Amino acid sequence: MTTAHASSAAPVQKQETRRVVFAAALGTVFEWYDFFIYGSLAVFFGSLFFPKGNESAAILASLATFGAGFVLRPFGAIVFGRLGDLVGRKKTFLITMIIMGVATAAVGFLPTFETIGWAAPAILVALRLLQGLAIGGEFGGAVTYIAEHADNRSRGFTTSWLQITGTIGLLLSLSVIWALRSSMSPEAFALWGWRVPFMLSIGLLVYSMYMRMRLEESPVFLEMKAHGKQSRSPISDTFGKPRNLRVLLVTIFGAVAGQAVIWYTAHFYSLQFMTATLKLPAQSTYGYLTVALVLATPFFVLFGWLSDVIGRKWIMLAGCLLSALLFMPLFQALTHYGNPALEEFRARTQVVIQGDDCREDQSLIGQLFQPKATKPCTRARSFLSAQGVPFTVQQQPGELQFVIGETRQTGYDEAALRQALVERGMPLKADPARINVLGVVGSLFALVLLATMVYGPMGAFLVEQFPTQVRYSGVSSALQFGNGWIGGFAPFVATAMVVASGDMYRGLVYTVVVSLVTVVIGAIFVRDRRGLDMREVSEPVESTAAVMPRPAAER
Repeated sequence: MTTAHASSAAPVQKQETRRVVFAAALGTVFEWYDFFIYGSLAVFFGSLFFPKGNESAAILASLATFGAGFVLRPFGAIVFGRLGDLVGRKKTFLITMIIMGVATAAVGFLPTFETIGWAAPAILVALRLLQGLAIGGEFGGAVTYIAEHADNRSRGFTTSWLQITGTIGLLLSLSVIWALRSSMSPEAFALWGWRVPFMLSIGLLVYSMYMRMRLEESPVFLEMKAHGKQSRSPISDTFGKPRNLRVLLVTIFGAVAGQAVIWYTAHFYSLQFMTATLKLPAQSTYGYLTVALVLATPFFVLFGWLSDVIGRKWIMLAGCLLSALLFMPLFQALTHYGNPALEEFRARTQVVIQGDDCREDQSLIGQLFQPKATKPCTRARSFLSAQGVPFTVQQQPGELQFVIGETRQTGYDEAALRQALVERGMPLKADPARINVLGVVGSLFALVLLATMVYGPMGAFLVEQFPTQVRYSGVSSALQFGNGWIGGFAPFVATAMVVASGDMYRGLVYTVVVSLVTVVIGAIFVRDRRGLDMREVSEPVESTAAVMPRPAAER
């Protein structure tokens, strides 16, 4: 009788786990879709919500606004992490979903800069901050919820289905944008079509809410609550207790930071690089990245499963190391396959900017606060960066001059400078006949594949680092400090570094350095706790065992 009962209970448990994973993942897909719609249109938004007159400044401003959504993500982790550890996982991520849906839909109704002036970017930033606040508490709660339902031996595989939601959300956003841009003229899309993806989030919100309302609370949380082992102050216990704080910091800098810069560089900076720098058709770049995402997405689950077999730590660190070594060559491959004419032009061209006007113009970060560039040297550097033209700046007395091979121009005349560069072979856009589609898709696939290697095991890894009483707070904080403040600004930092240096690959240095730092810190300080029983850490937070439990293999 006992054997029969156990065998019949197993399929029921597996079915329940699948339902939990589906409902939680569906809601997270919706929230990522909302969050990434802006990122997918960030370059396009530069001309809608910011003043015209400086192309690089508009791109930087739109990317900074995209990054503004990441500013509040750690605070969202703190606010909703506390709620999740006090009142429950389910209730909390229902609240985050509502906030995200409302903020996203509002963007679809927002007037542009030409209509309401500076109020447009101000409101846009406010809505992005709300989105960041919501997403800060969403993913940590969802992965905690799933992990507390999963079998200890297959936690990596089970939670990896949630890991693919970020990519699916991005894929969905790209697909919607691609479909709209394919079905209407560029003028119609610029006029009103861009609003449709944001408005669609209303329907997604209703359906996702329905699915999540049907879920029960986490059994681990209910058991902890029934035994009176809840933390009275999850935030104080997470940040105020030295051992918990040490685990949090090691987790951020020894795992999440590398994952964050790799993920956002592969998914977002690559898209911006292809459209803004390589001048590939926007519709085509969405298609290339979509195919790469479809091909690479199953590897999230593969690496999640593999982490159940051999451990999580070294898979993630190997992905960080490989990314540090391969990202630069892969972006160079994107240029080679996507716009070979630009590659050829860059190989034989180096513009030298000379003049006293450049003396105080070493960094273009300030353009974010100076939308209309006034200094000729600033405008020139902005123009050259937008075209992917390599340049160096030489400070010397005298009038502003541009040296292009044997040609010398005095004073900044954009039309004349453009003509001189075109005569030397600068392509104004990528030649469709010379685009190697397989090469572009293959390069993008390799970038996303490396991201899956780091991100696939991440959910299970994180939930195993923190005790039950502060798990929602700890997981959310680690994710959002790493992704929000280190990874989320990767596209902006990379673009600013390119504009400041004149080297269109210079921005990748940020990703490479952060990845290497993660490898070093992770190899020395991170502990792999694969197979940890979620209930074994439901002891008082003050106890050492609750904070630093031993892996099942060591017990």
